[in-house]
Amino acid sequence: MKTRKITPYLLVAPYILHFVVFVAFPVIFSIVLTFHKWNIISPMKFSGLDNYVRLFNDTLFLKSIMNTFVFLLIHIPLQIFVALILAEILNQKIFMRGFFRAAFFMPVVVSGVVVTMLWQQMFAFDTGLLNRVLTTIGLDKVGWLVDPDIAMSSIAVMATWKNVGLYVILFLVGLQTVPPHYYEAADLEGANRFQKFFYITLPMIKPTMFMVIILSTIGGFSLFIEPYIMTGGGPLNSTISAVLYIYKQGFFYYHMGYASTLGLFFALIILLVIVIQKKFIEREK
Repeated sequence: MKTRKITPYLLVAPYILHFVVFVAFPVIFSIVLTFHKWNIISPMKFSGLDNYVRLFNDTLFLKSIMNTFVFLLIHIPLQIFVALILAEILNQKIFMRGFFRAAFFMPVVVSGVVVTMLWQQMFAFDTGLLNRVLTTIGLDKVGWLVDPDIAMSSIAVMATWKNVGLYVILFLVGLQTVPPHYYEAADLEGANRFQKFFYITLPMIKPTMFMVIILSTIGGFSLFIEPYIMTGGGPLNSTISAVLYIYKQGFFYYHMGYASTLGLFFALIILLVIVIQKKFIEREK
């Protein structure tokens, strides 16, 4: 009897240990850290609400959040549009369909650092492939990563190319769940391809669309590798994301308490956005 009582606890013990060590403790420690100053080397010093006061007066952090939202406003619609078009094409009976499905998914499994460095070379002002093509056809060079007005857009395009394969697969799954007799009935009524797409396909894949939006939003909020490698947050802080700014505060300037405060505040923003999206999805359902 005693063995039977102990066995369930032994089975869940690894999960409980993992949760305590890698989830509960870091969260609690980071919250405690928001009320302290700590540079990793010297002991922590209690600072009360100083970190929170600094946060609400930090214009650069506000700019980093705005940059992140600018990225999302460009990246999410572009991601959905490109992924849905590609999925619709790859859902047809085309030559080498399996090869193209695998090819579009390939960038997803490649290291983000490698992909970012390749695109950095393509975006280079003097030696980049894109500007070489432009000058070849008689156009002026474009400062893809050195012009503050388009640097974030360039990063959004690169991130879309990197991640679109995942969402193509998700949309393919959604498209294959649409009952074919709907299209057959539409054909009998004389509907063209665009009418079938807008009146049958889109309404039927709404759940997939909402999932893609949520996943793209979460991924966009974690924007870090691309600006870190390609621009370092420049030019003129036009591409510094919230995660990159938090990283710099913690590991460049060793303001660990302030970095924890920024991280906690940013997590609350993400939570708010996800809750709003969830409410919208439930209302649509």
